[in-house]
Amino acid sequence: MRSLADIYESCDLVLSALEPQKFEEAVKEKIWHDAMEEEIRVIKKNSTWELVDRPKSKDIIGLKWIYKTKYNEDGSIQKHKARLVAKGYSQQPGVDFNETFAPVVRMETIRTVLALAAQLKTQVFQLDVKSAFLNGELEEEVYVEQPQGYIEKGNENKVCRLRKALYGLKQAPIAWNSKIDQYFCQSGFVRSPSEPSLYLKKEGTHDFLIVCLYVDDLIYTSTKPRMVEAFKKDMMKEYEMTDLGSMKYFLGIQVQQSEKGVFMYQEKYAENLLKRFNILNCKPMDTPMAINLKLSSNDGAPRADASMYRSIVGSLIYLSNTRPDIVHAVSVVSRFMNDPSNHHFAAVKRILRYVQGTKGYGLKYTQEKESILVGFTDSDWAGTIDDRRSTSGHVFFLGKKIISWSSKKQSTVALSTAEAEYISATSAACEAVWIRRILADLH
Repeated sequence: MRSLADIYESCDLVLSALEPQKFEEAVKEKIWHDAMEEEIRVIKKNSTWELVDRPKSKDIIGLKWIYKTKYNEDGSIQKHKARLVAKGYSQQPGVDFNETFAPVVRMETIRTVLALAAQLKTQVFQLDVKSAFLNGELEEEVYVEQPQGYIEKGNENKVCRLRKALYGLKQAPIAWNSKIDQYFCQSGFVRSPSEPSLYLKKEGTHDFLIVCLYVDDLIYTSTKPRMVEAFKKDMMKEYEMTDLGSMKYFLGIQVQQSEKGVFMYQEKYAENLLKRFNILNCKPMDTPMAINLKLSSNDGAPRADASMYRSIVGSLIYLSNTRPDIVHAVSVVSRFMNDPSNHHFAAVKRILRYVQGTKGYGLKYTQEKESILVGFTDSDWAGTIDDRRSTSGHVFFLGKKIISWSSKKQSTVALSTAEAEYISATSAACEAVWIRRILADLH
C-alpha cells in the first residue's frame, strides 16, 4: 500500500503539467472554469475595481491568471485555485506605489504563544483568510486591464481603476496589513509594541485572547472558550474565512495538541527535503557536524554546484525553525553560499544524513509548576579561518520549553576571548529584553 502523499510527490512534474499554463487551456476544463468564476465573484463582492475610461497619462498594468492545485497535509487535493494576478513588475516606484513592507509574526513569537498555551492548557486554533489581499484598500491611483475572459461587452475599451489591492501589486501586502490592523484595533485588541503582528484582547482580570498574524494565516488562543467563538464569528462575518479548527499544520510546521501538551515538528517537510535531493535512503549520521570542523572558502577543493548548494542550505535554514540541534551546523555551512566547494557540500550532506535519522524530532511543550525565563550564552574565539571572527550562540527557555535560539558569526573581530564572550552576551541580552517585553504583553 502507498499513501497518496507518496504518489503525488513522486508525480510532482506530472501534477505541475496538469495545472493549466494559459487561460485558453483552463477555460476548457470545468474545475478551473469554476475556480475562475469564484475568484471573479470574490473580486466583485469586495468592490475591488470600477470600470472607467482609459486615462491618457497613466500606465495600465496587465493581469494574468495563475492556476494552482492545493493539497492537504496527507497529500489529498484540497481545492483548485485560480488567482487573478497583476503584473506588478511593471509598476514604477513613487508613481504606482510607495511603501511595500508589511510585518509578519516572528517564529520566536509563535513558539512563545504555543509554550504559553501548553502552560495554561488552552487550545490553539487557526483561521485562513480567503483572498486576503483583495481586502486591502489602495491609496494610490492604479489602473489595470480587464481580466481575460471577463471583458465587459460594450465596454471593451475601458479599464479597471483599483479601489482595493490585487495579488501581484507591490503595495498589496501593506494594504492588507493596514486593513486587518485597523479592524483589530477597532475590535478592542491591543497590538504589541514589540511585535507588530501580535494582538491581545483582555476581558476582566485574568481572561484574554491572543492572535498571531502571518499574512493571511491567523492562529489564536484564549483562556475562555466563549472569547474564541465570538472572535471566530466576528472574523467570518467581516471577511471570507476558512475555519481550519485546531492548529495542525501552519507554514509547513506540523502541530499536535493534546492533554499532555503541544508538540511542533517538521517531519513532512524533512521527508520532502530528502526526497527532493534523492537522499531519502541514505545512511543516517549521529551528529550534524564533525567535531572541530573548520571550513574555509579557500580550501583548494573543486567547486560544487552553487545553485543546488544554496537550495539545500535555504531549506535547512527553514527546517531549523523547530530544530535547534542543527542550527549551528546550518549557520556554518550558510557562510559559503556564494562559491561552495566539495568540502562544503560534504558538510551539508552530513547535516542531511543526520536529519534522515531524526526526521521526527521537534519541540515538546508541557505544563510545569514553574515557568521562568532562563537564557544561556556562549561563544568561540576566532573560529572562522578566513576572517578570524568568532561565533555567538544563545538559547532561551520558558521553564523547560525552548522558545528561542541563535548561532551567528559576529560582525566584528574580537581581540580576546573575553571580548568574544561580551559580544555574545550583548546579543543574548537584546534577545532577552525582547522576549521579556513579549511576555509582559501576553501577561
